[in-house]
Order: sequence, then C-alpha cells, then structure tokens
Amino acid sequence: MDVIHIVGAGGIGCAVGYALAAAGHAVTFIEARTSKVLAGQSEGVRVDTRPAQRATFVPFADWSPPTSGCVLLCTKCYDNAPVLDRVPATVELIPIQNGFDPLLIAHGHTTEGIASFVSECDPQRPHTRITRPGELHLSSPRLARFLQSNELFRVVPVTDIGPIKHSKLMYNAAISPLAAAAGIDNGKLLSLPVARKLFFGLLQENHRILSAADLPLGKVGPFHPSTVAWILRQRWLAGMMAKFFEPSLRGTYCSMAGEIEKGRTEIANYNGYLITLAEKTGTPCPLNHAVLNLVTEMTEQRQKPAIAVLESLLNGSHGGIAATLQQPAV
Repeated sequence: MDVIHIVGAGGIGCAVGYALAAAGHAVTFIEARTSKVLAGQSEGVRVDTRPAQRATFVPFADWSPPTSGCVLLCTKCYDNAPVLDRVPATVELIPIQNGFDPLLIAHGHTTEGIASFVSECDPQRPHTRITRPGELHLSSPRLARFLQSNELFRVVPVTDIGPIKHSKLMYNAAISPLAAAAGIDNGKLLSLPVARKLFFGLLQENHRILSAADLPLGKVGPFHPSTVAWILRQRWLAGMMAKFFEPSLRGTYCSMAGEIEKGRTEIANYNGYLITLAEKTGTPCPLNHAVLNLVTEMTEQRQKPAIAVLESLLNGSHGGIAATLQQPAV
C-alpha cells in the first residue's frame, strides 16, 4: 500500500490524516513548523478527545516527495508554490483547501476536495478539534473510498468539484474578510447588526458574480446558494434565519482568523478571484473591492483586528459602501 502524504498538519490535514490512519492507512505528514513535527513524532495526531493515531512526521525541508500514490495538499494557498515545485507529475495531487490559486490551476490536477466542516488545530501540535460538523466533498474515487467509513465527517463523492468549490467560495469570501478584520467568531456575523449587514450584502454580491459568470453552484450546507440568495431578499425571513443559525456558529472561527497580524492572508485567493470574475462580465462588486482594500491595508500594516473597522468599512475610508447594500435590513 502506498503511503499517503499530507502536506500541512493544520485543521483539515489533521482531521483527514487522522481518519486515514484510523482506517489503517500509512500516513506521512509534511509540516514546516518544527514544534508540530516534534509533537507529532512523540504524540501522534489527535482529533478532539479521541485516542491518538500514529503517523510519520517529516519537516518540509527534509521531505522527499513520492513518485506514485497520492499527495494531499492541505496548505493555505500562499504556501502552495514551494510544494508544487517539488511534487512530481506522476502522483495524484489532491488539494483540500479553500480559495483559487493561479499557480495551482496552472500546475494541473484532476482531483480535489472541499471541506464544509470546521476544524481548528492547535498551532503547536497536530491536535485538532472539529467545532462544526460537515462534509468532505471529494472528486478522487480512491480517497473517497478510503475515507467512506470514517466517523469524523461525511464523505460525498462528486465527479465535478467545481460547483462545490464555487459555492464554498461564495461563503468564505463573505465570512473570512469580515470576521478576520473584526476579530470576531463566525456567530457574531449574524448577531452584530453592522457585521450582519455587510455579511448579507457580500453573500448577495458573491452570488451575483458567480451567477453572471455562468458558473454552476452546488449545495454546501442546508441550502443551495440560490435559496440562500432568495432568503436574503426576504426581510423577515433573513432575520429569522439569522437568529436560528447564530448559535451553531458561536465559537467557530474563519480560516483567515489571526492572519492579518501575521502579515499574510488568502484575501487575493477569495475576494480577489471574485473581482476578476466580476470584471470579465461587467458585474459591479463594490463590497468585494472594499473588503479587499481593507484587509490588504490591515495586513500590510499588521493591524490589530477590531469591530470598529466594520463601521469604517460601511461608512468611511474604504468607500462608504452603505448606500450600495441592497440586502434586507434585519
């Protein structure tokens, strides 16, 4: 049996790697952070309070990629380049990440995964916790088969990952920049009026961009994106649904959380990609431009996230976009 290599021992990498190891597969984690490598070598990989699973941990600098089998790419988009430089064309490269990376697209790959569950990993150890259940959509039949009976997440085999990936982008490009800039958990996007107004507006704008680009969208979560867009146009229903879903999002954080102060985010792979799509079809996207400018500026200056930046985004120095929001007030 080929060893399955997982590049990136973060939330998704650890969850998927744990499930594979628990199913009896040989797993090797490749990780740049020394503390995680050392902890993994001594403790194994863990999810929640489940018993640790043994796996091999290798520093990225010492990694010799396999020439066959599969490599799971579970890094952030901004870390893709050094990995792609080393992965041979003879392996099955399976990205499981959010965002659209031109380098990855140019490199070429035939299979991919998109996770809708939320997994938050200890920054120093390969120990993650699943804070919101969900699914793993996979266009790799072999990996889907390996993971089919796992107890951590539901595996959904698909022939085309594109509709799922674009739907996930619709949500990520609304959640991540706002929650990361404000320094709040995902639940507050629905409970704080200013955050909710911007969040609903971005969701609607993202849906318009993707629809204008004639990109098919798939169902991620309880509703299809077209249903979500319809709900957001109904004042009373949007408010009711916000109150219903807010408790399930409390204590969960976006993948961009904490990155602004570190000076590097995936904003270009989220909202930047949507802006590129919008420009091709002439679709107005003032909210995406505003959040891209805001997060880029904050990241360059390594600013501390604060809720006050959302008021600034709505009314102030990043375009004063309040007048452009057409979603229901709630």
